[in-house]
Amino acid sequence: MPTSLRLQEITPDNFERAIGLRVRRDQEHLVDPVVKSLAEAYLHPGVAWPRLICDDGEAVGFLMAFFDIDWTGTGTDFRSGLWRLNIAAGEQGRGVGRFAVRAVADEIRRRGGTRLTTTWHPGADGPMGFYLALGFRPTGETSGGQTVGVLELS
Repeated sequence: MPTSLRLQEITPDNFERAIGLRVRRDQEHLVDPVVKSLAEAYLHPGVAWPRLICDDGEAVGFLMAFFDIDWTGTGTDFRSGLWRLNIAAGEQGRGVGRFAVRAVADEIRRRGGTRLTTTWHPGADGPMGFYLALGFRPTGETSGGQTVGVLELS
């Protein structure tokens, strides 16, 4: 994993780089584009945490985390986790995704959390293997047609 990876807040200075980030063409159906994530972040201030992943100043990925959302709408099941992960075409397999998950885990721990929740597109072309290799386990739930997974943080 490159040691020069850093998270950057989305600002007017890097906005164009962020929305210009593209996953591989064969993955476009698996994750929404960054511009949609930023629109959702605007609608959910204080919950959404969008960040550009940079390597020596170059945009190589985008993540958006969420913190303390009422997962079931019952007021009893609050969760934090990874909402969106886009790794630029040509940057996959270098540890950028692992870096992103670790960064979100670190932020959840910093905020006092102990679990990281995420969802992924089910099926042979989805990222299930990536998440399972990082220690996520499926919960048996689905959200928006996606598999829900959880990673216990220690």
